Amino acid sequence: MIKKVPAVLLILFSYLYSNAQTIYVATNGNDNFNGSFKTPVASFFKAQQLARTLTSKKTVHIVFKPGIYYLPQTIQFTTQDNKPEGIVFEAQKEGTVVISGGKKLQLKWKLYKNSIYVANIPPTASIDQLFVNEKRQSMARFPNMQKGKSVFDAWDLSHTVQKDSLKDVLLPSRIKTWQNPTGGYLHAMHNFLWGDMHWLIKGKNEEEQLILEGGWQNNRPSKMHPTYKMVEHIMEELDAPGEWFYNKTQHQLYFYPQKDVNLSNATIEIVTLKHLIELNGTEENPVKNIHFNGLVFKHAARTFMDNKEPLQRSDWTVYRGGALLFNGAENCSIQNSEFSYVGGNSILVNKYNKNITIKSCYIHHSGASGIVFVGDSAAVRSPIYGYKKQNYLTLDTIKGAKNNNYPTNCLVEDCIITRTGRDEKQTAGIQISVAANIRVNHCSIYDMPRAGINISEGNFGGHIIENSDIFNTVLETGDHGSFNSWGRDRFWTIDVKEVAKQVEKHPNLFLLDMIAPNIIRNNRWRCDFGWDIDLDDGSSHYRIYNNLLLNRGLKLREGYDRIVTNNILVNNSLHPHVWFTNSGDVFKNNIVFSAYKPALMNKVIAADGKWGKVIDANFFVCDSAQMHQFLKNGCDSNALNGDPLFINPLKGNYQVKDNSPALKLGFKNFSTQHFGVQKASLKAIVKTPILPIAFINLKETSAINNKATQWMGALLNQPKGDEFSAFGIGFNEGGIAFIQIEQDSKLLKWGFKAGDIVLSINNIPTKTMSQFFEIINKLSTHKNTYKFEVVRNQQRLNLLITEQLQKQNSLNPINDIKK
Repeated sequence: MIKKVPAVLLILFSYLYSNAQTIYVATNGNDNFNGSFKTPVASFFKAQQLARTLTSKKTVHIVFKPGIYYLPQTIQFTTQDNKPEGIVFEAQKEGTVVISGGKKLQLKWKLYKNSIYVANIPPTASIDQLFVNEKRQSMARFPNMQKGKSVFDAWDLSHTVQKDSLKDVLLPSRIKTWQNPTGGYLHAMHNFLWGDMHWLIKGKNEEEQLILEGGWQNNRPSKMHPTYKMVEHIMEELDAPGEWFYNKTQHQLYFYPQKDVNLSNATIEIVTLKHLIELNGTEENPVKNIHFNGLVFKHAARTFMDNKEPLQRSDWTVYRGGALLFNGAENCSIQNSEFSYVGGNSILVNKYNKNITIKSCYIHHSGASGIVFVGDSAAVRSPIYGYKKQNYLTLDTIKGAKNNNYPTNCLVEDCIITRTGRDEKQTAGIQISVAANIRVNHCSIYDMPRAGINISEGNFGGHIIENSDIFNTVLETGDHGSFNSWGRDRFWTIDVKEVAKQVEKHPNLFLLDMIAPNIIRNNRWRCDFGWDIDLDDGSSHYRIYNNLLLNRGLKLREGYDRIVTNNILVNNSLHPHVWFTNSGDVFKNNIVFSAYKPALMNKVIAADGKWGKVIDANFFVCDSAQMHQFLKNGCDSNALNGDPLFINPLKGNYQVKDNSPALKLGFKNFSTQHFGVQKASLKAIVKTPILPIAFINLKETSAINNKATQWMGALLNQPKGDEFSAFGIGFNEGGIAFIQIEQDSKLLKWGFKAGDIVLSINNIPTKTMSQFFEIINKLSTHKNTYKFEVVRNQQRLNLLITEQLQKQNSLNPINDIKK
């Protein structure tokens, strides 16, 4: 007689004789099960623990059946998870498995007042975000969200909101209406729109002023922007559909639902975890061969108050965390996955990591950046934080890094990254800092508050950006580009003349941190509020070729060894800013549509006025006067102009016909239509940029010159638009620039220097030339002391012109003005 086998042994036998290399997970599973197809476990954590017990050399597969898997805590991977052939965590069907850092609540709502409902919830430390029927709701805020607006979803950049009692966030009369704002947040844009800052509200004082903690989120801090500010999580501001407030003391959630929301059957989810998954190893003991495939990651908490660590002298601070964190990993990947509405960075590759692959992912609505590669600042030689001057006497002159604690040889390929920076604005689709050999290929990056791709400094180069489509960027900020870089490496200091002197002594100084050049090739760029490509302060050792720039051209600020060839700059041109003598820069065989747009090019440039190593053989889609405007600077003696004969620019084909005159100068056709993502499911949803009408105007005109004014031995002009970037101030601030100052001018003795820009005199703004001289006229007497507010080397200072200084030379400008 055969005895009945106990159920527990059946489960054991089933496990032993099943495919032991596959573990199944299902929302209706049980963590007491063995993980077979018929008896799956219920949690990510249990599947991970079972996988650790497997000893076979085959690849281990953890297969999730469709459903939402709420994580009670962050999943931590260590070297315990290493397998000879790796381990794959994958969806049974791509896109049907959600890994959530949130929690689902079953609530009993009751009407509080005026369409606002309240429910008691289980005690929790905080609620960072609220999702109702899978849509993220807004904390109670002022100003309220407005459809179609950009900055903090309340304003756009096309107009300035006038201050009044309804618009000023910090007006004491408004703060007075807030009984207890403690626990709320204040968000403000940088005064020059170089990112943003955030504060936790700790209370208010008797003068109805907020008590704040924070503001550390920008590495070049400023006062708050006068207009673009927003407060949230204030109970008294709960006045619009979609807003909510959580009373932490009473454990009560208040919500003003949209009209189409039925709270009796609505799905309510809150967010608790900052990180969903972490891979934690070291260079000596890395986590290896962990792969994620086909998963959806949602519901990670916002991290803007943790964004504190400065990244050397870039404008950035960073929080070293994300929904998915690689920290000391090798040969790991995330593929065919989605990151949706995570509150901080979607993916962060932190310190030592090697061969990390991020492929065919859809990353959208991140609170901070999409993907961040950031190494250890301790790997950098002679680092400087803030905007301090470099000490060349103590400079470490050994080439390269101090250690290997930074990401290398990583790939981002075939990804859509869009609508990131929902809560933080000094962010990017892809951010790279203290890393080497990062490759970005066939990505579509768009709808960004700041850059699509940002490289913070030259440590350590070798990056390749290719075949990508980057557009609709700098939507909430200013003075930036679809691609932005800084080169504030150890060779660089804020005084550009000092940099030039040091590099003249040590010609390879600018290459100490750049192990290999950065390459930007075969991409399409469009930025409507900055530059298509912006190489800012000191960016050096770049190779830029075969790019299609659709709108705002290419900016090269002071730097060395930038070779720019065979690009098409539609309806725009090269913007050279503050170039060094003997910079080694090359700009040739490009198609441009107008004269170059220089700024402060005579500040450091040689006495002969020559720009760069070679600026020649470019084709101009404009009249000959513009083409020859900078012959005196050694530019384009062999240039041609005319119609380039594009094949079909209205359809995006900017290749030129076989009889194009541009081909005579060495321009070579490259593909201008196959940018961005390639995976079919991604191509089905991806956006593409608006294609401009190529403006071909060959009518002869006189060369375009900025009107300059001579005054007391100085040449003054009034910068416009993008030119303000050369001075390091916001586009809307305005000022009068000292372009040149003669050696015998009294202005030198008074403390002025060529390259200064005057913002005000005796606290009266000088935005125009007429305002500048009107103020001096009114104050023109030796009895007055003049206070000139000046920006020099991107830093502010005040020059006081006393009566004693004035007597050395008459300050009356009337007889000394020449237009």
